[in-house]
Amino acid sequence: MVSKAFVVDAYQRKCELMAEADPDLELTLVTPPSWRWGARVSTFKPAHVRGYAVVVAPIALNGSFHLHWYRGLGGLIRRLQPDIAHIDEEPYNMATWLAFRAARSAGARPLFFTWQNLTRAYPPPFRWFERSVLRDARWALAGNAAAAAVIGAKGYRGPTTVVPQFGVDEEIYRPPAGRHSDRFVVGYAGRLDPEKGVDTLIEACAPLREVEVQIAGAGPERERLGALAERLAMTSRTHFLGSLDTAAMVAFYQGLNAFVLPSRSRPNWVEQFGRVLIEAMACNVPVLGSRSGEIPNVIGDAGALFPEGDISALSDALRTLLGSPDAARAIGQRGRERAVAHFSMRRIALNTVRVYREMRN
Repeated sequence: MVSKAFVVDAYQRKCELMAEADPDLELTLVTPPSWRWGARVSTFKPAHVRGYAVVVAPIALNGSFHLHWYRGLGGLIRRLQPDIAHIDEEPYNMATWLAFRAARSAGARPLFFTWQNLTRAYPPPFRWFERSVLRDARWALAGNAAAAAVIGAKGYRGPTTVVPQFGVDEEIYRPPAGRHSDRFVVGYAGRLDPEKGVDTLIEACAPLREVEVQIAGAGPERERLGALAERLAMTSRTHFLGSLDTAAMVAFYQGLNAFVLPSRSRPNWVEQFGRVLIEAMACNVPVLGSRSGEIPNVIGDAGALFPEGDISALSDALRTLLGSPDAARAIGQRGRERAVAHFSMRRIALNTVRVYREMRN
């Protein structure tokens, strides 16, 4: 498997679980020594590396999602002689195209991963990369149902499995021992960007005097959202927590009475998954989400949905939770069950290994 995502130590648990799921699987992860996420840099630290091999390979054009590539990957693939080459990147990326070329020359069966849930016409050379990868792939993993439809519309004719890239670790994200606060705390976590709709959340909570809002994350909307809270006399009830590490995020979810993902679709973006939803669900928190992109498929029957940007509908849904604590607890329990059954890291690992087995047959 070739993936820059595994510089994040928590994600390495997926490879451990994959190796554990199939004793016959000889898994080698190829990942860079670091990856630049804009101004932030993640450095690879081996945290969960039992049962599989790791090769830390130098990377060119670090931080360029579409143009990066791995130095020496062709030679490494020829030495390893894998049956399957899992390229954990979009089909239009240079890294995917180069890795597919190396895989084909070594006789390996290649597959790729895609989140892209909007049909886009890419300029050269990305259009050429995509066309070549879609033609040569033996399997595709799609993070959401819309992404599977997109590659089909672009001519991919091979088998596709819809499975998120990563799941939630239910042993870390778990229900609290108990909630003892008399406050009703509603939370949001993620980027503070216009399309995330956090203003909808603040406005929906304004008439609910019993509600406190906690917002975890950073982004360009921070100043505007703070001004909105002040204009709505919400300053004392709206708390901006900034970016939080994993331990702080778990504590954040465990202190909530409800979690909201109020995303708004744009011509060039719709919600691809909403990982924060499954983290909150794993902590027994009732979740509410807009009908943007994949959100309805993630929540299923374990939460509530509202039209994008509909302040009144979100306010009414929160008011219902406020007035029905027993129903809210039942929703939270369903969320936990759904997160563990469908979106745990173990489930994602098992589904990925199942694809490998199919490809070997």
